[in-house]
Amino acid sequence: MAYIEPAPIKDTENPLESMMQRFNTAFELLGFDEEMYDILKVPAKQVVVGLPVTMDNGKIKIFEGYRVIHSNILGPAKGGLRFDPGVNLNEVKALAAWMTWKCAVVDIPYGGAKGGVTCNPREMSAGELERLMRTYTQTMLGVFGPDRDIPAPDMGTGPREMAWLMDEYSKANGMTVHSVVTGKPLVLGGSEGRVEATGRGVMVCALVGMEKLRVNPYHATCAVQGFGNVGSHAARLLHERGVKVVAISDVTGAYYNKKGIDIKAAMEYTEKNNRSLAGFKGGEKIDPADLLTLEVDVLVPAAMEDVIVETNAPKIRAKMIVEGANGPTSAKADKILNEKGILAVPDILANAGGVSVSYFEWVQNRLGYKWTAERIKRRSDRIMKEAFERVYATSLEYKVPMRIAAYIVALKKVADTYQFRGGY
Repeated sequence: MAYIEPAPIKDTENPLESMMQRFNTAFELLGFDEEMYDILKVPAKQVVVGLPVTMDNGKIKIFEGYRVIHSNILGPAKGGLRFDPGVNLNEVKALAAWMTWKCAVVDIPYGGAKGGVTCNPREMSAGELERLMRTYTQTMLGVFGPDRDIPAPDMGTGPREMAWLMDEYSKANGMTVHSVVTGKPLVLGGSEGRVEATGRGVMVCALVGMEKLRVNPYHATCAVQGFGNVGSHAARLLHERGVKVVAISDVTGAYYNKKGIDIKAAMEYTEKNNRSLAGFKGGEKIDPADLLTLEVDVLVPAAMEDVIVETNAPKIRAKMIVEGANGPTSAKADKILNEKGILAVPDILANAGGVSVSYFEWVQNRLGYKWTAERIKRRSDRIMKEAFERVYATSLEYKVPMRIAAYIVALKKVADTYQFRGGY
């Protein structure tokens, strides 16, 4: 069978290269031909734009903006929009592909996309950010659309920015179009349950994983790296279900308490302390690197990519890793974790709760009707459980780790759909 060999992983481990190694492994196991490789790998559309924005000092500054639609085989493209100084085309392409696999693995009728603008939102006023977002939306009017490409918040953007995007798109279309974007404020057609959605999906995956490992949640311990939106809600929801969260961390440091950290108190503390754990007294301060190697049942890396790498993977003692962040485990570390028998629930499954509830927001907007928070939680929990069971069954069938099984499920779904739709 002919297929393109992956580029070797460099010493500075790259999330895109790691993702492509797993993609290639799954592709080879499925036995598809070379043509299907290119169909699944090459983005459907890449848009790069210059965005002239009048700054508060009266001068015009040109920002570079991107939108990559990796795939629209399953349905309209879906993916976040980030404002960050590090945004570049390669990163956006990798994240767009991740979204394709994430939507496919949880069986949502979306393709994958990602967008970004190279800027530093922390150094910009609200007025500058609004003008930037509206200019970006104007340049993307032919790309965005409820049936074409539906953006959402990501690093450096949130409900406020999505409201500006929706408003600008609506003005251009002469009518209010709620369903062009998700992650909006509730009053503008946002969905109940969206804030905690990704953390909730992590919690569901952790509980189903504990079932497989025959670990009683009421006797289980957990460490959570990253106490932002995903990590804090995952910790809270696991704590509410009896799991003892013994360690949490953010960029300011890591905190350990063998009796269990009071997660509600920690969340209240960060709310009052500029979203930071700095000075938190609910646990002793430990080296952030040591949090990853604590002897716990569940480790939740929910901070950033490539935190579990070749050097620290041999020291990890958790029975299960549930990836709240995108790409927290490098491809080199995967092999070590597998040899140690650690159940790793991959990012494209574990953190797909967010896109599940984004999908619900879009459906509600299309219906013109709001669902209750209880209905959304019930339906998103069901989607996550079914996806976990599908990936777990595939891992047993192909005798591969959960991560490769997730890619097999995703690639097979997209490839099968493409074949039914028919190419040229």
